[in-house]
Amino acid sequence: MQAFVVGGAVRDALLGLPVKDRDWVVVGETPEAMLARGFRPVGKDFPVFLHPVSNEEYALARTERKSGRGYTGFVCHASPDVTLEQDLLRRDLTINAIARDADGTLTDPYGGVADLNARVFRHVSPAFAEDPVRILRVARFAARFGDFGLAPETLKLMQDMVSAGEVDHLVPERVWQELSRGLMEDSPSRMIRTLRACGALARILPEVDALFGVPQPAQHHPEVDTGEHVLMVIDASARAGYPLAVRWACLLHDLGKGATPAAILPHHYGHEARGEHMAREVSERLKAPTDCRDLAVMVAREHGILGQIDILRPETVVKVLERCDALRRPERFLLMLDAAACDAHGRGREQTADWDPGARWRQILNRVRAIDAGRIARECTAKTQIPERIHCARLDAVKAIRAETSAAD
Repeated sequence: MQAFVVGGAVRDALLGLPVKDRDWVVVGETPEAMLARGFRPVGKDFPVFLHPVSNEEYALARTERKSGRGYTGFVCHASPDVTLEQDLLRRDLTINAIARDADGTLTDPYGGVADLNARVFRHVSPAFAEDPVRILRVARFAARFGDFGLAPETLKLMQDMVSAGEVDHLVPERVWQELSRGLMEDSPSRMIRTLRACGALARILPEVDALFGVPQPAQHHPEVDTGEHVLMVIDASARAGYPLAVRWACLLHDLGKGATPAAILPHHYGHEARGEHMAREVSERLKAPTDCRDLAVMVAREHGILGQIDILRPETVVKVLERCDALRRPERFLLMLDAAACDAHGRGREQTADWDPGARWRQILNRVRAIDAGRIARECTAKTQIPERIHCARLDAVKAIRAETSAAD
């Protein structure tokens, strides 16, 4: 059986990166022969099998022919007469169209090794234009491989695909899958830049695209526009190693600024309320997981007030904790503080292990959560007064911390 390791495993090995999973292409075989060797079939649209021992995927060499719009309109042809070179020709980028046989010999018909050495993303053939998911994949690769650039002819092809409306046929689930993976890479801003360069960002995330060119308030790093600020924020979240929900919230935190009336710029009065609605709408449109949606909505609404902890009235501090459900869901509130810290670092401030307002919010949250609400309820003779008594206890806790801080100063 002629079997070759292909795709990302070969690419990453040549780059000296860890190889997580290996995919194999089998040439000159039939499904019946694979079954006879003990392979288990798993492919629905084309013949893919699991190795009886390693469980790695083995796909019969195949070709693809475009049969409709979008990324699902393909007719696949797998047979013993399909060559390895033909199988590699259907792949997206030259760096993913390299095969390695059992003795380590490379098959590289389309110059993938040269493009690896030159750090270039280049499409294998004009068939790249038949699958709009490839635009998202290239953008995700840009976020992962920070020293790679995009070949001009590939960028032009991607722009033509967007103009032809191919991107408009992507389903939300697939868009989210690629965006979420790109956000978890080391340089997620490069994904957004790549999507914007080819015009795809305006189609799949027009609310984010609208932020570029929108001025920042004078006190918020005015030398960069709001779009550039957002890119700084998501990269800060990546440097800190934050989870996907935080990174998604960082991407959407300033959406309301893109809808600011031109007459009041560079001020953005009321952008938090606009942003809360837009963050929810975008998250639901792309079918983001609930934790990502809820955190993005909360960060869009609250991030502006969190940095003002030193000047907020104690009553306002307690109201923030209560409307964010911080006492029942402290973990989510802490994730919001992480996103707000990234927002601060995205204003040109040095990234440190802690963010002073965040540390004070954590201190207040711990003190308020330590209140014995059960004891207050038991001691309250009028049960209708229990919520007010608990609220007052929280307020007293905040005032006590303020007094301690003032005394220490």
